[in-house]
Amino acid sequence: MTKSNDLSTSYLHDYSKSLQPKLSKWRRYLHQHPELGWCEFLTSSYIKEALEPLKCDVYTGEAVTKSDQRLGLPTEEIRQFYYRLAEEKLGPSQFLEEIAQSHTGVVARFETGKPGKHMAFRFDIDALPIQEVELKDHIPEKEGFRSNRQQTMHACAHDGHTAIGLGLAQFLDQHLDELTGTYTLLFQPSEEGLRGARSMVEKGWLDGVDLFLSGHIMEGELGTVTATTQGQLASTKYETTFHGRSAHAGANPDSGANAILAAAHATIGLHGISRHHAGDSRINVGQINGGQGKNIIADYAKIGFETRGSTTEVNTYISNEAHRIIEGAARMQNVTYETKKQGESISVPSNREWVGKVKQALTDSHIVTTIIDDGVVGGSEDATLMMKAVQDQGGLATYMLYHSPLAGLHHQPNFDYHENVLCVAVHTLMSLVAAEQRS
Repeated sequence: MTKSNDLSTSYLHDYSKSLQPKLSKWRRYLHQHPELGWCEFLTSSYIKEALEPLKCDVYTGEAVTKSDQRLGLPTEEIRQFYYRLAEEKLGPSQFLEEIAQSHTGVVARFETGKPGKHMAFRFDIDALPIQEVELKDHIPEKEGFRSNRQQTMHACAHDGHTAIGLGLAQFLDQHLDELTGTYTLLFQPSEEGLRGARSMVEKGWLDGVDLFLSGHIMEGELGTVTATTQGQLASTKYETTFHGRSAHAGANPDSGANAILAAAHATIGLHGISRHHAGDSRINVGQINGGQGKNIIADYAKIGFETRGSTTEVNTYISNEAHRIIEGAARMQNVTYETKKQGESISVPSNREWVGKVKQALTDSHIVTTIIDDGVVGGSEDATLMMKAVQDQGGLATYMLYHSPLAGLHHQPNFDYHENVLCVAVHTLMSLVAAEQRS
């Protein structure tokens, strides 16, 4: 395909359509080889290999994230499990050694050498601890790209998001001579659990960015794009460990201090937090474990929980109440405790200016047939930290939605989407890049 000097709508239409086979190929490889957050060793290698032939600077390892700002790092057992799988696939690799201590993620920066705006795009790359179904009518099973890893699945479309990023990179590479300014593509590790974005922000990757875009594949009619979103819940993820004192449960229970009871009291108490008048609030204890045996007073117990709020202020209220209740539960059972923050996001609305930008960019598009001005996302996203970093320095940020029929909802073992949505998303982003050249 020849280049188009004016990056016209018809050219962008044809170019994005031509990328569909590659988009599907990338997505299917990633879907078949999912990795949990901070363990995206094979995924990072795959992204790096796809980017290296292009006219961009590729950053990996400790250049991508600020080490001490990485939240919720995996246990050594989990890290080594995924590292060994990647090593088995790739063989001895200097790159794997470079990222071995969970320094995953990749950044690509395209410099045109000409004055212009700095646009940044974020794509999440991690999977979920979910066992994918083996049903015959499940497309990944039917067409041979179901996850080959136990209890790990791309059940939130991050395989597609990564493929979208690689498709945009191909376009930027092909048309760098026709563009102005700077383009940064952030392939972010560990979005699940809201763990990875802060480390990229703190590393400085959003410094000087004028326009920031992220987005998500979401249920809806194919060909529909939502330009901006509101209502993302601020959230904080925690892990609390209670340290008690073991004793024989029959002979001398009074000499022990039961950490499991502290965890149980905390769990009940957390779910009893009064809701806030200023907006929606959430609390959930999703994990609890501890103890060694039925006849032993438990000397340790652990709970994993999250708080959420329609605003950062509401979330802070729930979080503060949670810490108060945990302290009380520990004192009731005469145990000590420690609480670690494992992830976080804030509540940041998209800039409304993006509605006009998206509509202008997609005028006469035959791939994007419907544009919704504004949508509500009831979940949480750590891309909001990147959005705020850009907005605080005067830039514009948005979180978009690319709609597709779904087979199973997000975070379910039969989740899947129509692969043509990848073309819709890439076409949208390419069109926005082209539109900025004309503005």
